[in-house]
Amino acid sequence: MVRGVESALWCPSSTSTPWGDSVKTKAAILRARNTPWSVEEIELDPPKAGEVLVKIVASGMCHSDEHLMTGDLEGATAPLPTIGGHEGAGVVLEVGPGVFSVAPGDHVVFGFVPACGRCPSCASGHSNLCDLGAITATGMQLSDGTSRHHDKDGNDLTLAIGALGTFAHHTVVHEASCIKIDKDLPLDKACLLGCGVVTGWGSAVYAADVQPGDMVAVVGCGGIGSNAIQGAKMAGASVIAAIDPIEFKREKAMEFGATHTHASIQDAMAALGDTTWSRGFDKVIMTCGVGSGDVLGEAFWLGGKRSKIVVTNIHPVSEASIAIPAVFLTVFEKQLIGSLFGSGNPRKDIPRLLELYTQGQLDLDGLVTRTYPLEGINDGYDAMNAGENIRGVLVYEHD
Repeated sequence: MVRGVESALWCPSSTSTPWGDSVKTKAAILRARNTPWSVEEIELDPPKAGEVLVKIVASGMCHSDEHLMTGDLEGATAPLPTIGGHEGAGVVLEVGPGVFSVAPGDHVVFGFVPACGRCPSCASGHSNLCDLGAITATGMQLSDGTSRHHDKDGNDLTLAIGALGTFAHHTVVHEASCIKIDKDLPLDKACLLGCGVVTGWGSAVYAADVQPGDMVAVVGCGGIGSNAIQGAKMAGASVIAAIDPIEFKREKAMEFGATHTHASIQDAMAALGDTTWSRGFDKVIMTCGVGSGDVLGEAFWLGGKRSKIVVTNIHPVSEASIAIPAVFLTVFEKQLIGSLFGSGNPRKDIPRLLELYTQGQLDLDGLVTRTYPLEGINDGYDAMNAGENIRGVLVYEHD
């Protein structure tokens, strides 16, 4: 057992015999924009070459799947009807031909961006930009472009984000999306490493390159912003200002390492004299629930000379431009930086951050506000939209 893990959801590690023909399982399906998730019985085909069948134990409810529901990501994600979820962890039940990195009984976390290890991005150390990521927008299997998931009428179902479908009791994914982890780690916490934790932590440590003594502002303190705060603290920031209109999130931000909190960017601007000695922040990290060009334009003023403004939150696909005072890019050498998956490497950073969790340096337990069964998915998203959850987690019961 890994020391330092006090409360966990454990899952047996015994292997399973191959399923053979398609079987029935449950999934949450989005059939139309701005409608509730529909929990239905589906049929799941066995894995083909390069694929892995996984019994999912837990799935985080990330805001990106809410973007899918509202249509903010329409055109950039899989067509409907689709199975949601991309922040999951579970146990391998069966592998297809040619799979060598995992075996039945292994515990895995899904990386929401697959990492093939062979494309130019992966080979240069930027596997968060793996070429396979472009294929995930189809929602079909990365191996052959077909579907393993079907509704009760036999119609194909896509996999919304990352070609994963973690809002289901079982799924079939490509080997490139599976990160093997220690079997002693709690899967209901480990699932958060599939997206939100690495994305937030890496936004501070990698994209913003926070250094000891830096002054950092984090705009938006939900699941990703909370981890940006943890990353900034771990990197040695002297000031971490958490900016969020919701008091509950500001209070939690202090638990994760924030030194100051503000209800708005305007409040943070008014306090620059006290928090940054009127110099402005060295790093500004945008982790709002929904990106906005207007908000980004306001946050740009928080940064001082040679500051880095990191954009991690998702902007609607329909937003074609942003408004920032461009002259500051030159005369103050400000930098505007985009970051996907925290500019991290899933195969390196997921195991590393889990080790930091076991050592008590990274707080995963405090991120989980509530857990829900699959049938409670709509309640979980209602709570997220009401600002009541840092992260809701779906936990699945299996016979």
